[in-house]
Amino acid sequence: MTTAPDIKPSRPVWRSLLYVPVNVEKYVAKAHTRGADAIQLDLEDSVPVSEKANARKLVQEAAETVSQAGADVVVRINQPLRMAVRDLEETVSPRVQAITLTKVDSASHVKLLAEMVDELEAERGMTPGHTRFITLVESADAFFRLEEIAKAHPRIAALGLGGEDFATSVGTVPDPDVMLYPKQQSIIASRAAGIMPLGIIGTVADYSDVDGMRAIIRNSRRFGFEGASCIHPSIVSILNNEFRPSEKEVAEAQRMIQGFEAAVAEGRASLEIDGKMVDYPVVFRAQQLLDQDTAIRQREARMKS
Repeated sequence: MTTAPDIKPSRPVWRSLLYVPVNVEKYVAKAHTRGADAIQLDLEDSVPVSEKANARKLVQEAAETVSQAGADVVVRINQPLRMAVRDLEETVSPRVQAITLTKVDSASHVKLLAEMVDELEAERGMTPGHTRFITLVESADAFFRLEEIAKAHPRIAALGLGGEDFATSVGTVPDPDVMLYPKQQSIIASRAAGIMPLGIIGTVADYSDVDGMRAIIRNSRRFGFEGASCIHPSIVSILNNEFRPSEKEVAEAQRMIQGFEAAVAEGRASLEIDGKMVDYPVVFRAQQLLDQDTAIRQREARMKS
């Protein structure tokens, strides 16, 4: 069967990225019990300016603590550049799988930080390219450069549109109907670059409305998102459950692929299954869904072992 020209094999599984302020020890100590695919140690918004110098010194010890159950470690760093440089100096290590670049405004911004990470990895004897990037676009100005930012560097694994900051930048609130257009653009830019679209069509701020969050997350997956950050542990299981194929979807995908392969063997490239026409694009989507399900199961197995 022809292979769909889409998902990179190295794409991480990050259905849930739980924010943890790196300077709050009680949150760091419990983070590994929350079941998140990734723990996002925060040096940015959750850390007061007066505490940032101390907070960045805590990253390596915190990374070891939060990863003990198998979660990937992501560190969200600061912008402007002088703070970003200091954060990177303390962050780049084999313990940290990815760095979230905040308030990214251009491809050159990403390339500049990537050059520094290149040097740090080399100095520290790390495998070149170990440290991946999540790029966050958070302003009206940068929004019009989404495509170039998504394709800026091979280190980029994912892209997101920061709902709260972006809404502030354009003078609105991050309600789902308001954010639909810009969030869709971030999904399309991510897919065009072959990277992961991260986010939800709405905001993670109102985590007290669990049913409302579940509906937003389910709808966000329907639009193409693969995972999202959250600020409260109660949302982790919802993200994990909603950003994965259901058993019904997996069974349907398997049935489509099996039926299509049988049809191809008979010299046909389309058929009807359950009242739906199945051809190459439909089969490509089915295979992508099965690949995603396999990757999620493999991650869950690693975290349990």
